[in-house]
This record gives sequence, structure tokens and C-alpha cells, in this order.
Amino acid sequence: MDAQLPPLLRSTFAVVERRAEHAVAFFYSHLFWHNPGMRALFPENLRPQRDRLFAALTHVVTHLEDPDLTGYLGRLGRDHRKFLATPALYAAVGTSLLAAFAHTAGAAWTIEAEKAWAEAYAVVAEAMRAGAEESVREGQPAWWDADVVGHERYGDDLTLITLRPRRPYPYLPGQYVSVSTLHVARVWRTYSLANAPRADGTVELHVSRVEGGLMSTALTERLRVGETVRLSTPGGGLTARTPPGKPRTYIAAGTGWAPVRALLEEAAADEPELEGRLFLVARAKEYLYGRADAERFRERIPGLHVTFITAAPRRPRDQATERLVQALRASVNWPAHDVYLAGPPGFLAEVAEELEELGADPARVFHDRLPAVGRFTTRPGSRAEWLIEPPPLHWHDPEARAPRAY
Repeated sequence: MDAQLPPLLRSTFAVVERRAEHAVAFFYSHLFWHNPGMRALFPENLRPQRDRLFAALTHVVTHLEDPDLTGYLGRLGRDHRKFLATPALYAAVGTSLLAAFAHTAGAAWTIEAEKAWAEAYAVVAEAMRAGAEESVREGQPAWWDADVVGHERYGDDLTLITLRPRRPYPYLPGQYVSVSTLHVARVWRTYSLANAPRADGTVELHVSRVEGGLMSTALTERLRVGETVRLSTPGGGLTARTPPGKPRTYIAAGTGWAPVRALLEEAAADEPELEGRLFLVARAKEYLYGRADAERFRERIPGLHVTFITAAPRRPRDQATERLVQALRASVNWPAHDVYLAGPPGFLAEVAEELEELGADPARVFHDRLPAVGRFTTRPGSRAEWLIEPPPLHWHDPEARAPRAY
């Protein structure tokens, strides 16, 4: 990409970003009006899809000089195979994207800006197609069919689902997977894999039902043993990377226990002599569903110190995070520890900031960055509101999971 393009792309995008909801609505209207057959490729509810589209655009624009941008786009292309993305779809998306930007950017949409965005989109689409084609050459399917062999409810909100993919499913402990079911057509949601690879090939998901969440409700209340779901290519950056013999800390809130459980299962098998700490957090004792597993890991890993943290009875759930912060401050030697962190977005941000203040190396605090949900519901309604209180950029990461309640 021409070195002179990034400033022009960013300045144009800054104008469009102020009217993000309008731009994305125009984009989908243009796409489906000119390509009506493509509507069937998208879910009925487009709001989450709209969020992801603009989040991905934000990531590209803010990482134009990043050497890993091509790798990011390749991984995105691999993942988009599950949406049955074709060259025709890539071309149609490009046309509608430029039309939406032209409609939204106003005077900022010059001939130079249009040429810059056309060139940039060509680079993006080519990198994504290359990633998808490499996936095909490697023999990876667009998705894996997996049979439901276990479905265990814990109260009203939590379900542990065991799946057996019908063909080998390669993944690393700590990664996540997108899941689709016929109960919610053309919708994919991400959940962490809760185990290290097993001899029988099964995988486990921990699904917390979210009020009004189509997928989480379908998986917890409607899915049954014997049915089939689809799994995407696994992704995620919360994988083990600590050298043998080096100390580490694991912090998990709610169903953030799932990836941490997988990491500990791997460690118990490969490095039972490790020295480490585990902080397992829940909003109340009844939600501390991982306690029994954590105690078993403590027996298998003698050097693992385990702390369970919940809010006091009838106290606000935020008290659990406050208690965790107190426990972290009472711990020592943070500069020597790698930290593996999993939980809801606000929890991640607060705890990561606290760890940095305690001396932990930010480059060694590992977690999957999560995209915001419902970004269009709280945006400024006018240019004046925007200038007074501009909203933060909503970062996107290919290794991102959907937020969890805890």
C-alpha cells in the first residue's frame, strides 16, 4: 500500500466514524438492494453483524502500518469461510462499502479519497482471499460438524456442553471457537474451549445465558443431546507461552474459567511442578461453578496457590472485583509473573490496569481483547455532542470473544 494513503484513509474514516450507524445501515441497504440473493447469507438480526463490520474497519484503519495486518486479514479470511464468502461477495461488499462512505463522508469524499479506499479495499480483500485459499489447501473445512454428547445445566444461567466433532479438530488450550446451530439460523457466537485436547476428541463449552441473547438462550434451553452444531476454525491469543520453570498467575471471572481451565489442564499434564497462582472470581458463591475443578488442579499441581473470591451475600456483584483487587495487592513479585486473564470486558480492563500498577509487565498480561456490544446505542446524537464527549474507538481483535456475564 502506498505510504501516502494511511493519513488520507484515517482522515476520511474519522468523518465516517461520526455517523457510523448511518454508514453501516446504508452499506447493508445498498448491498442487499443490488444483490438480493446475498441477503440469505446474513442473519435476520443484523445489529451484531453491523457492530463487527465497523469494528473490523476500525482495526484495519488503526493498524495500517502494522506488519501483522496481513496476517490479521488472512486469519479473518479463514474465518469468513464459515459465512460462505465468495469472490462475488468480496466484490459486492467493496462496491457497497465505497458507496456508503461516499454517502456518509460528505465533502471529505474526494476523488483522491475514493481512489485511496478502492486501493485499500483491494489489498484487504486480496489478503482475506489468500488466507481462505491457504486454509483450503491445508484441507481445513469451512466448519466442523459436531454432535452434542453432553448438556448439563447449572442453575438457570449456565450450561456445560460437550461436543464430539465428526473429524479431527485441531486447537490449542485457551482458544475459542465460533458456534452455530439450526435453532438460530446463520448466527455465529464465540465461546471458549474449556479443555485441553482429549483422547476421545470431545470438547467442552461453558455457555452463560445472556438475557435476550439468541444464541446463548438456544444453547442453554433448546439444544439437546444428539443434535449437531457447527464449529468454526479455532482462534484466540490466550494460549500458553510461559517458559518451563517460570512463575505464572491465572485470573478468571465467570465463564472466563473456561479458557483458564483448559490452560491448567494442559499444565497439569505437561508441567505439574510449576509455581503459580489462581484467582477464581464469581459474583456470588452459587456462581462459583469451577471450584471443584480448581481444587482438583491444586491437588495435581502442588505449587499452585488457589484463591476463591466472591461478593458477600446480598452485596453488589462489583464487590467481587474489589475483593480481587485487594487480593492482587497482597500478592508479590508481579514483575516475574506471566498473567493469564479471562472474563468480561470491563473486568479485563480494570484488572489489567491494576496489574500494571502493581508492576506486572503489560506485554506479559495475556488476554483476548473483546469487541464492544451494542456500540450504536450510546453514540452521540449530534456533532456538538461528539465534540463535547467523543466516544472511544471500539478496538477489534481477530482473536476476540464475545463478552460474558459473571
